[in-house]
Amino acid sequence: MSTLNKVADVVPELLIGAAVDVVVRGSDSFIGDVLGVESRYAQLGWLAAINVVVWIIESASEYAAGVLWRGLAQGIEHDLRVEAYDHAQHLDLGWHETRPQGTTLATLNDDVNQLERLLDVGFPAILQTVLNVVLVGAVFAVASWQLTLYAFLPIPLIVIGSLVFQRRLEPLYDDVRERVADLSGALSANLSGIATIKSFTAEDRERDRIAGFSIAYRQANLTAIRSSAAFVPLVRMAILAGFTCTLLLGGWQTLDGDLELGLYSVLVFMTQRLLWPLTDVAEVLDLYQRGRASTVRILALLAVPVAVPAGTARLDKPVGGRVELRGVRAGYADGPDVLHGIDMVIPAGETHAIVGSTGAGKSSLLRLVLRFDDPRSGEVLLDGTDVRELDWDSLRGSVGYVAQDIYLFSGSIADNIAYGRPDASQADIEAAAEAAAIADFVASLPEGYGTWVGERGVTLSGGQRQRIALARALLRDPALLVLDEATSAVDNETEAAIQSSLRRAGERCTTLVVAHRLSTVRHPHRIWVLDAGRVIEAGTHDELVAQRGSYAALWAVQTGEATA
Repeated sequence: MSTLNKVADVVPELLIGAAVDVVVRGSDSFIGDVLGVESRYAQLGWLAAINVVVWIIESASEYAAGVLWRGLAQGIEHDLRVEAYDHAQHLDLGWHETRPQGTTLATLNDDVNQLERLLDVGFPAILQTVLNVVLVGAVFAVASWQLTLYAFLPIPLIVIGSLVFQRRLEPLYDDVRERVADLSGALSANLSGIATIKSFTAEDRERDRIAGFSIAYRQANLTAIRSSAAFVPLVRMAILAGFTCTLLLGGWQTLDGDLELGLYSVLVFMTQRLLWPLTDVAEVLDLYQRGRASTVRILALLAVPVAVPAGTARLDKPVGGRVELRGVRAGYADGPDVLHGIDMVIPAGETHAIVGSTGAGKSSLLRLVLRFDDPRSGEVLLDGTDVRELDWDSLRGSVGYVAQDIYLFSGSIADNIAYGRPDASQADIEAAAEAAAIADFVASLPEGYGTWVGERGVTLSGGQRQRIALARALLRDPALLVLDEATSAVDNETEAAIQSSLRRAGERCTTLVVAHRLSTVRHPHRIWVLDAGRVIEAGTHDELVAQRGSYAALWAVQTGEATA
């Protein structure tokens, strides 16, 4: 469609030359010889009719080309964004934790949009320019090789200038993409921490900080724009040289009788048609550099290897939920070990708790069980199979997880409870809410389970969010229930109700609990005490208190029997 459009776009100039030829030569004109029509009025009528058809073809093909190009750009934009997002969500948790969220968001959104603009505007312009040079060049070649030489002389200069400017613009637009990533990251972080900003009356300070990022982005853009804008005047000077050559030399040849007047008219119009679109090279170059910088960032994201790939093995149903750690060492990135030779067995159907001071390695151990990270050495087994060999459905599909930092999605309470089991019935959702001691609260709301909660559940209290997250985990009917401080934000009465529900849930699944409040883990089958990444004690609550070791000391502090 683009090719057809450009052919139709060139034809009117030929018709203008033919019309001039008709007026000057009359019945001996080119169009008269072709059509066999002597009347100049009839010849002009034929030219007018042909012109109407050409314009209709040009308009229709331009519409079709525009729709198809934009459809292609939108399709590639969609595919690339989904592919990049899917790859990002399969990257290990540690990668996300060490990379600003706004940087990833800028790549998935702004960078993909920049590439879409290049596909939507830049590539069609490149194709049209090339077609224009080929078609107009053919007309010039037929008319006069001397004029072809002079008219085309500016094109190599423009191409060379484009390459020089491309090298100059490349680092400038790399800097633009870096600055927009910084700005996006700062905006994302500030919006997530808006409550903290307000509580410390830091609005003015944060506005100035965001303004600093925005100024850096603006300056990077202005620097790139000044360089790219300088290209257009240089192109115009080259066009002026080519147009002047055609005007003068072609005019002299016409006066000398070496060139027909109609053909001279065509060449004058064609020179402008040939060279003037080259002024768009600057805009295309600008789009190309922006798109290139964005593409580099997108491809860099796609090139990040998945450090924790899924296995292929599947567990036999029903999954028992037995967990075993054998000689596990683990740490983060290139840092020192945070877990040192952990050996632990959690039989199927039992409830075990992990306690210890802050930084003891409790959450790190849970990350290995959920396979957010892999151990540096040793094995983590589920029902006797190394979790590194299991596919995600067998591993995480068998686990119900309540994180320390609760995340609820923007949607209804029912949607959030059923997130892990979208096909759950309303009765199943209500049963899970009852087990998590949240049913009475939901029933008190005007819209019940249809009540909308904001992003991250900001319209709910911390305890309410924890109970909804617990209901979400229980609804999966997991073989292994993993709780990371799952009752830290609830009152004593609610905690007692949840503990009763957990004891009932523990009758049909294995439960692994991390807790700082020892009152929440008095009744497990076994308590594991961690200190500096090592298991230093293990036993029931009564056994550990009787040993008068680290656990007994923690218990004494939390019950007020001793000071820290």
